[in-house]
Amino acid sequence: MEEKKDLLMKGAMTYGLSMGIYWVVKYLFFIFSIGTPSLGLVYWALTLAVPFIAYHMTRRYRTEIGGTISFGHAWQFGILLYFFAAVILSLEIFVFYRFIAPPDLLPDTIKQLTTLLQDSQVTPEMIDSLQKIDFSPIQMAIQSIFNNVFYGIIFSLPVAALVRGSARRDTGDTGH
Repeated sequence: MEEKKDLLMKGAMTYGLSMGIYWVVKYLFFIFSIGTPSLGLVYWALTLAVPFIAYHMTRRYRTEIGGTISFGHAWQFGILLYFFAAVILSLEIFVFYRFIAPPDLLPDTIKQLTTLLQDSQVTPEMIDSLQKIDFSPIQMAIQSIFNNVFYGIIFSLPVAALVRGSARRDTGDTGH
């Protein structure tokens, strides 16, 4: 059976919306962990689940397109899945840094990191370059898209390797 690559974009958008909503909820735990640090553990647990969720979404997508998928097609789907989820999440990140976060959150974080690096005896050039960083909310949102697409490129490799081929192999069905 031939693959149906024409459904790639539609499937990635649909599943990307679902993953994006998951990421929005997950990011809420990050936001609230600023005031309640124990929520940071929930955020990280939900983060560790993302590749497994992507695996299950890719398997479902494979079934929807006819039960067979190549490594490249599955990898493309994974990258696009992360991209569309990242676009959804970027809206929340922008709103958070623009309207919710204290105005000194990023400068204070950079200051703490600078202090930590000074204690670690990092080169002065590196500390100077870190002190010059001035992120705006839109830069944070765009950076999150780039970061998540990069993670999608990396984490979709093993997912594509595991999902490639036919759905028969997963069920043990030999087709007889």
